[in-house]
Amino acid sequence: MHLVDVVVIGAGQAGLSAAYHLRRRGFVPESEGGARTFAVLDANDAPGGAWQHRWESLTMATVNGIYELPGMPVPPADPSAASRDILPPYFAAYEERFALDVQRPVKVSAVRRADDDPDGRLLVDADTGTWAARYVINSTGTWTRPFVPYVPGAQAFRGQQLHVADYVSAEEFAGKRVVVVGAGVSAIQLLEEISRVAETVWVTRREPAWIEEDFDVPARLEALAGVEDRVRRGLPPGSVISVTGLHWTPWAREAQAHGILNRHPMFTAIEPDGVRLPDGSFVRADVILWATGFRAAIDHLAPLRLRTSAGGIRVAGGRAMDEPRLFLIGYGPSQSTVGANRAGRDAVRAIVAEETAVAA
Repeated sequence: MHLVDVVVIGAGQAGLSAAYHLRRRGFVPESEGGARTFAVLDANDAPGGAWQHRWESLTMATVNGIYELPGMPVPPADPSAASRDILPPYFAAYEERFALDVQRPVKVSAVRRADDDPDGRLLVDADTGTWAARYVINSTGTWTRPFVPYVPGAQAFRGQQLHVADYVSAEEFAGKRVVVVGAGVSAIQLLEEISRVAETVWVTRREPAWIEEDFDVPARLEALAGVEDRVRRGLPPGSVISVTGLHWTPWAREAQAHGILNRHPMFTAIEPDGVRLPDGSFVRADVILWATGFRAAIDHLAPLRLRTSAGGIRVAGGRAMDEPRLFLIGYGPSQSTVGANRAGRDAVRAIVAEETAVAA
Protein backbone atom coordinates (compact mmCIF):
# COMPACT_ATOMS: atom_id res chain seq x y z
CA MET A 1 0.00 0.00 0.00
CA HIS A 2 1.42 3.35 -1.11
CA LEU A 3 0.26 6.29 0.99
CA VAL A 4 0.25 9.63 -0.90
CA ASP A 5 -1.73 12.84 -0.95
CA VAL A 6 -2.54 12.89 -4.67
CA VAL A 7 -2.56 10.24 -7.39
CA VAL A 8 -2.55 11.43 -11.00
CA ILE A 9 -3.76 8.74 -13.42
CA GLY A 10 -2.39 9.30 -16.91
CA ALA A 11 0.64 11.22 -18.18
CA GLY A 12 -0.67 12.93 -21.26
CA GLN A 13 -1.12 16.70 -21.57
CA ALA A 14 -3.56 16.98 -18.66
CA GLY A 15 -1.71 14.62 -16.32
CA LEU A 16 1.67 16.29 -16.81
CA SER A 17 0.09 19.71 -16.32
CA ALA A 18 -1.34 18.54 -12.99
CA ALA A 19 2.01 17.05 -11.93
CA TYR A 20 3.84 20.26 -12.86
CA HIS A 21 1.49 22.37 -10.75
CA LEU A 22 1.70 19.94 -7.84
CA ARG A 23 5.49 20.40 -7.94
CA ARG A 24 5.11 24.18 -7.99
CA ARG A 25 2.81 24.06 -4.98
CA GLY A 26 5.28 22.11 -2.86
CA PHE A 27 4.21 18.52 -3.45
CA VAL A 28 6.97 16.04 -4.29
CA PRO A 29 6.94 12.63 -5.97
CA GLU A 30 6.35 9.65 -3.73
CA SER A 31 9.92 8.43 -4.26
CA GLU A 32 11.35 11.61 -2.69
CA GLY A 33 9.28 11.43 0.46
CA GLY A 34 8.10 14.56 2.22
CA ALA A 35 5.16 16.13 3.96
CA ARG A 36 3.04 16.27 0.79
CA THR A 37 3.48 13.67 -1.93
CA PHE A 38 2.02 12.67 -5.26
CA ALA A 39 2.33 9.79 -7.71
CA VAL A 40 1.79 9.84 -11.49
CA LEU A 41 0.73 6.47 -12.92
CA ASP A 42 0.83 5.96 -16.68
CA ALA A 43 -0.27 2.88 -18.61
CA ASN A 44 2.01 3.55 -21.59
CA ASP A 45 5.46 2.01 -21.89
CA ALA A 46 7.03 5.38 -22.76
CA PRO A 47 6.34 9.13 -22.45
CA GLY A 48 4.21 10.96 -25.00
CA GLY A 49 0.61 10.20 -24.15
CA ALA A 50 -1.55 9.59 -27.22
CA TRP A 51 0.94 11.36 -29.48
CA GLN A 52 3.14 8.26 -29.65
CA HIS A 53 0.26 6.31 -31.20
CA ARG A 54 -0.76 8.79 -33.93
CA TRP A 55 -0.46 7.91 -37.60
CA GLU A 56 2.77 8.61 -39.46
CA SER A 57 1.38 11.23 -41.84
CA LEU A 58 0.13 13.46 -39.01
CA THR A 59 2.90 16.01 -39.28
CA MET A 60 3.70 19.04 -37.17
CA ALA A 61 2.16 21.17 -39.93
CA THR A 62 -1.15 19.31 -40.02
CA VAL A 63 -1.67 18.31 -36.40
CA ASN A 64 -4.66 20.01 -34.82
CA GLY A 65 -4.22 21.84 -31.54
CA ILE A 66 -0.65 21.47 -30.28
CA TYR A 67 -0.29 23.49 -27.12
CA GLU A 68 2.88 23.52 -25.12
CA LEU A 69 3.03 22.07 -21.64
CA PRO A 70 3.25 24.65 -18.84
CA GLY A 71 6.70 26.04 -18.19
CA MET A 72 8.46 24.58 -21.25
CA PRO A 73 7.90 25.46 -24.94
CA VAL A 74 7.70 22.89 -27.71
CA PRO A 75 11.12 22.88 -29.41
CA PRO A 76 11.34 24.14 -33.01
CA ALA A 77 10.62 21.35 -35.47
CA ASP A 78 10.43 20.74 -39.19
CA PRO A 79 6.75 21.20 -40.18
CA SER A 80 7.00 18.05 -42.29
CA ALA A 81 8.20 15.93 -39.36
CA ALA A 82 5.78 13.35 -37.97
CA SER A 83 4.20 14.54 -34.72
CA ARG A 84 4.77 11.11 -33.18
CA ASP A 85 8.52 11.60 -33.69
CA ILE A 86 8.65 15.14 -32.21
CA LEU A 87 6.16 15.31 -29.35
CA PRO A 88 6.93 12.14 -27.33
CA PRO A 89 10.59 13.21 -26.88
CA TYR A 90 9.29 16.63 -25.81
CA PHE A 91 7.09 14.95 -23.18
CA ALA A 92 10.02 12.82 -22.02
CA ALA A 93 12.27 15.88 -21.67
CA TYR A 94 9.49 17.63 -19.75
CA GLU A 95 9.14 14.80 -17.24
CA GLU A 96 12.88 14.80 -16.69
CA ARG A 97 13.27 18.56 -16.41
CA PHE A 98 10.65 18.89 -13.70
CA ALA A 99 11.48 15.55 -12.03
CA LEU A 100 7.91 14.28 -12.16
CA ASP A 101 8.93 10.63 -11.64
CA VAL A 102 6.14 9.15 -13.77
CA GLN A 103 5.69 5.45 -12.96
CA ARG A 104 5.11 3.27 -16.02
CA PRO A 105 3.80 1.02 -17.28
CA VAL A 106 1.19 0.98 -14.53
CA LYS A 107 -2.33 -0.08 -15.49
CA VAL A 108 -5.02 1.13 -13.11
CA SER A 109 -7.92 -1.28 -12.79
CA ALA A 110 -10.12 0.46 -10.22
CA VAL A 111 -10.60 3.53 -8.06
CA ARG A 112 -12.69 2.86 -4.97
CA ARG A 113 -13.51 4.30 -1.58
CA ALA A 114 -11.54 2.99 1.37
CA ASP A 115 -14.56 3.41 3.64
CA ASP A 116 -17.74 5.44 4.01
CA ASP A 117 -15.91 8.41 5.48
CA PRO A 118 -16.25 11.32 2.98
CA ASP A 119 -12.96 12.69 4.33
CA GLY A 120 -11.19 9.35 4.03
CA ARG A 121 -8.98 8.15 1.21
CA LEU A 122 -9.58 6.82 -2.26
CA LEU A 123 -7.84 3.58 -3.20
CA VAL A 124 -6.26 3.28 -6.63
CA ASP A 125 -5.77 -0.36 -7.58
CA ALA A 126 -3.18 -1.12 -10.26
CA ASP A 127 -1.23 -4.08 -11.56
CA THR A 128 1.80 -2.97 -9.53
CA GLY A 129 0.09 -2.20 -6.23
CA THR A 130 -2.48 -0.02 -4.50
CA TRP A 131 -2.22 3.69 -3.72
CA ALA A 132 -4.25 5.32 -0.96
CA ALA A 133 -4.76 8.99 -1.79
CA ARG A 134 -6.59 11.94 -0.36
CA TYR A 135 -7.31 13.12 -3.91
CA VAL A 136 -7.29 11.47 -7.34
CA ILE A 137 -6.78 13.45 -10.53
CA ASN A 138 -7.98 11.31 -13.41
CA SER A 139 -6.46 12.28 -16.77
CA THR A 140 -6.84 9.13 -18.84
CA GLY A 141 -8.18 10.89 -21.94
CA THR A 142 -9.98 9.05 -24.73
CA TRP A 143 -7.42 7.50 -27.10
CA THR A 144 -7.74 4.00 -25.64
CA ARG A 145 -11.52 3.97 -26.20
CA PRO A 146 -12.21 4.39 -29.92
CA PHE A 147 -15.93 4.49 -30.70
CA VAL A 148 -17.58 2.60 -33.56
CA PRO A 149 -21.37 2.88 -33.80
CA TYR A 150 -23.48 -0.23 -34.24
CA VAL A 151 -24.67 -0.80 -37.79
CA PRO A 152 -26.53 -3.98 -38.81
CA GLY A 153 -24.46 -6.36 -40.90
CA ALA A 154 -21.04 -5.16 -39.79
CA GLN A 155 -19.81 -8.69 -39.07
CA ALA A 156 -20.68 -9.84 -42.59
CA PHE A 157 -18.44 -7.27 -44.31
CA ARG A 158 -15.76 -9.01 -46.37
CA GLY A 159 -13.48 -5.99 -46.61
CA GLN A 160 -11.41 -4.23 -43.97
CA GLN A 161 -12.84 -2.15 -41.12
CA LEU A 162 -10.65 0.00 -38.94
CA HIS A 163 -10.87 2.99 -36.65
CA VAL A 164 -8.71 6.10 -36.92
CA ALA A 165 -6.87 4.80 -33.84
CA ASP A 166 -5.59 1.90 -36.00
CA TYR A 167 -4.77 3.96 -39.10
CA VAL A 168 -1.16 3.84 -40.31
CA SER A 169 -0.97 5.40 -43.78
CA ALA A 170 -2.96 5.83 -46.99
CA GLU A 171 -0.64 3.54 -48.94
CA GLU A 172 -2.29 0.42 -47.52
CA PHE A 173 -5.50 1.43 -49.34
CA ALA A 174 -3.97 2.18 -52.73
CA GLY A 175 -6.32 1.30 -55.59
CA LYS A 176 -9.23 0.46 -53.27
CA ARG A 177 -12.56 2.11 -52.57
CA VAL A 178 -12.64 3.53 -49.04
CA VAL A 179 -15.75 4.71 -47.18
CA VAL A 180 -14.72 7.32 -44.60
CA VAL A 181 -17.28 7.77 -41.82
CA GLY A 182 -17.24 10.90 -39.67
CA ALA A 183 -17.40 14.68 -39.68
CA GLY A 184 -14.52 15.69 -37.44
CA VAL A 185 -11.03 17.02 -38.09
CA SER A 186 -9.51 13.55 -38.47
CA ALA A 187 -12.20 12.45 -40.93
CA ILE A 188 -11.56 15.37 -43.28
CA GLN A 189 -7.80 15.11 -42.97
CA LEU A 190 -7.72 11.40 -43.76
CA LEU A 191 -10.37 11.72 -46.47
CA GLU A 192 -8.12 14.15 -48.33
CA GLU A 193 -5.01 12.04 -47.73
CA ILE A 194 -6.54 8.73 -48.80
CA SER A 195 -8.16 10.28 -51.88
CA ARG A 196 -4.69 10.75 -53.39
CA VAL A 197 -4.24 6.97 -53.76
CA ALA A 198 -7.74 5.53 -53.58
CA GLU A 199 -11.35 6.19 -54.46
CA THR A 200 -13.17 7.68 -51.46
CA VAL A 201 -16.77 8.00 -50.33
CA TRP A 202 -17.54 10.37 -47.47
CA VAL A 203 -20.38 9.52 -45.07
CA THR A 204 -21.65 11.52 -42.07
CA ARG A 205 -24.65 11.20 -39.80
CA ARG A 206 -25.54 14.86 -40.23
CA GLU A 207 -24.87 17.45 -42.85
CA PRO A 208 -21.68 19.22 -41.68
CA ALA A 209 -22.05 22.88 -40.69
CA TRP A 210 -19.08 24.62 -42.30
CA ILE A 211 -17.84 27.76 -40.58
CA GLU A 212 -16.19 30.34 -42.81
CA GLU A 213 -14.55 32.51 -40.16
CA ASP A 214 -11.57 31.51 -38.04
CA PHE A 215 -12.26 29.59 -34.86
CA ASP A 216 -11.57 32.59 -32.65
CA VAL A 217 -11.46 32.75 -28.87
CA PRO A 218 -15.14 33.77 -28.36
CA ALA A 219 -16.29 30.89 -30.59
CA ARG A 220 -14.05 28.45 -28.72
CA LEU A 221 -15.30 29.63 -25.34
CA GLU A 222 -18.90 29.32 -26.49
CA ALA A 223 -18.26 25.78 -27.67
CA LEU A 224 -16.58 24.79 -24.40
CA ALA A 225 -19.46 26.31 -22.41
CA GLY A 226 -21.84 24.01 -24.27
CA VAL A 227 -19.78 20.93 -23.44
CA GLU A 228 -19.34 22.10 -19.83
CA ASP A 229 -23.10 22.36 -19.43
CA ARG A 230 -23.48 18.77 -20.64
CA VAL A 231 -21.03 17.30 -18.14
CA ARG A 232 -22.52 19.34 -15.29
CA ARG A 233 -25.83 17.62 -16.02
CA GLY A 234 -24.21 14.20 -16.15
CA LEU A 235 -24.55 13.77 -19.90
CA PRO A 236 -21.78 12.20 -21.99
CA PRO A 237 -19.39 15.03 -22.93
CA GLY A 238 -19.86 14.96 -26.70
CA SER A 239 -17.37 16.80 -28.88
CA VAL A 240 -16.51 20.43 -29.48
CA ILE A 241 -17.06 19.83 -33.22
CA SER A 242 -20.69 18.91 -32.54
CA VAL A 243 -21.15 22.33 -30.95
CA THR A 244 -19.13 24.53 -33.29
CA GLY A 245 -19.30 22.89 -36.70
CA LEU A 246 -16.36 22.34 -39.05
CA HIS A 247 -13.84 25.05 -39.86
CA TRP A 248 -12.08 25.39 -43.17
CA THR A 249 -8.65 23.99 -42.43
CA PRO A 250 -6.01 23.86 -45.20
CA TRP A 251 -6.66 20.14 -45.78
CA ALA A 252 -10.42 20.78 -45.95
CA ARG A 253 -9.80 23.41 -48.65
CA GLU A 254 -7.57 20.91 -50.43
CA ALA A 255 -10.30 18.29 -50.30
CA GLN A 256 -12.81 20.81 -51.62
CA ALA A 257 -10.49 21.73 -54.49
CA HIS A 258 -10.17 18.04 -55.40
CA GLY A 259 -13.96 17.66 -55.43
CA ILE A 260 -14.11 14.97 -52.74
CA LEU A 261 -16.24 16.79 -50.14
CA ASN A 262 -19.32 15.12 -51.52
CA ARG A 263 -21.10 14.04 -48.38
CA HIS A 264 -23.48 11.05 -48.28
CA PRO A 265 -25.94 10.31 -45.45
CA MET A 266 -25.08 7.60 -42.96
CA PHE A 267 -25.69 4.12 -44.32
CA THR A 268 -28.40 2.00 -42.72
CA ALA A 269 -26.72 -1.38 -43.17
CA ILE A 270 -23.38 -2.98 -43.98
CA GLU A 271 -23.40 -5.78 -46.52
CA PRO A 272 -20.59 -8.20 -47.48
CA ASP A 273 -19.31 -5.97 -50.29
CA GLY A 274 -20.34 -2.48 -49.25
CA VAL A 275 -22.93 -0.31 -47.53
CA ARG A 276 -26.62 0.40 -48.11
CA LEU A 277 -27.67 4.07 -48.07
CA PRO A 278 -31.03 5.33 -46.72
CA ASP A 279 -32.46 5.74 -50.24
CA GLY A 280 -31.79 2.07 -50.94
CA SER A 281 -28.79 2.61 -53.16
CA PHE A 282 -25.69 0.47 -52.71
CA VAL A 283 -22.11 1.71 -52.39
CA ARG A 284 -19.41 -0.85 -53.00
CA ALA A 285 -16.53 -0.68 -50.51
CA ASP A 286 -13.23 -2.43 -49.88
CA VAL A 287 -12.54 -0.52 -46.65
CA ILE A 288 -14.64 1.25 -44.02
CA LEU A 289 -12.64 3.76 -42.00
CA TRP A 290 -14.43 4.83 -38.83
CA ALA A 291 -13.43 8.39 -37.95
CA THR A 292 -16.19 8.44 -35.36
CA GLY A 293 -14.34 9.71 -32.35
CA PHE A 294 -13.57 8.35 -28.92
CA ARG A 295 -15.20 7.97 -25.54
CA ALA A 296 -13.75 8.86 -22.14
CA ALA A 297 -11.55 6.07 -20.74
CA ILE A 298 -13.11 5.99 -17.28
CA ASP A 299 -14.20 2.38 -16.76
CA HIS A 300 -11.79 2.09 -13.82
CA LEU A 301 -13.94 4.65 -11.98
CA ALA A 302 -16.96 2.31 -12.02
CA PRO A 303 -16.59 1.23 -8.33
CA LEU A 304 -17.36 4.81 -7.31
CA ARG A 305 -20.82 4.49 -8.94
CA LEU A 306 -20.79 8.01 -10.34
CA ARG A 307 -22.36 7.42 -13.75
CA THR A 308 -25.81 8.92 -14.22
CA SER A 309 -28.62 7.17 -16.08
CA ALA A 310 -27.58 9.24 -19.12
CA GLY A 311 -24.13 7.63 -19.08
CA GLY A 312 -21.93 10.51 -17.93
CA ILE A 313 -20.42 11.71 -14.66
CA ARG A 314 -21.59 14.99 -13.15
CA VAL A 315 -18.58 17.29 -13.28
CA ALA A 316 -18.28 21.01 -12.51
CA GLY A 317 -15.03 22.90 -12.77
CA GLY A 318 -13.18 19.66 -13.42
CA ARG A 319 -14.38 18.09 -10.16
CA ALA A 320 -16.82 15.20 -9.73
CA MET A 321 -19.90 16.67 -8.12
CA ASP A 322 -20.79 13.38 -6.41
CA GLU A 323 -17.24 12.56 -5.25
CA PRO A 324 -15.30 15.76 -4.45
CA ARG A 325 -12.06 13.84 -3.87
CA LEU A 326 -11.99 13.06 -7.59
CA PHE A 327 -11.03 15.43 -10.40
CA LEU A 328 -11.59 14.58 -14.06
CA ILE A 329 -9.38 16.55 -16.40
CA GLY A 330 -9.05 16.07 -20.13
CA TYR A 331 -12.77 15.25 -19.82
CA GLY A 332 -15.55 17.25 -21.41
CA PRO A 333 -14.57 20.90 -21.88
CA SER A 334 -10.92 20.20 -21.02
CA GLN A 335 -10.40 17.66 -23.83
CA SER A 336 -8.49 20.22 -25.89
CA THR A 337 -4.79 20.65 -25.20
CA VAL A 338 -5.15 24.20 -23.90
CA GLY A 339 -8.14 23.11 -21.82
CA ALA A 340 -6.16 20.21 -20.38
CA ASN A 341 -3.38 22.55 -19.25
CA ARG A 342 -5.81 24.81 -17.44
CA ALA A 343 -7.70 21.91 -15.91
CA GLY A 344 -4.50 20.52 -14.42
CA ARG A 345 -3.68 23.87 -12.89
CA ASP A 346 -7.22 24.42 -11.59
CA ALA A 347 -7.41 20.97 -9.98
CA VAL A 348 -4.23 21.62 -8.02
CA ARG A 349 -5.43 25.08 -7.02
CA ALA A 350 -8.63 23.55 -5.64
CA ILE A 351 -6.69 20.93 -3.66
CA VAL A 352 -4.34 23.53 -2.17
CA ALA A 353 -7.22 25.89 -1.33
CA GLU A 354 -9.07 23.09 0.44
CA GLU A 355 -5.93 22.12 2.41
CA THR A 356 -5.43 25.73 3.44
CA ALA A 357 -9.02 26.08 4.58
CA VAL A 358 -8.81 22.90 6.68
CA ALA A 359 -5.53 24.00 8.24
CA ALA A 360 -7.03 27.36 9.18
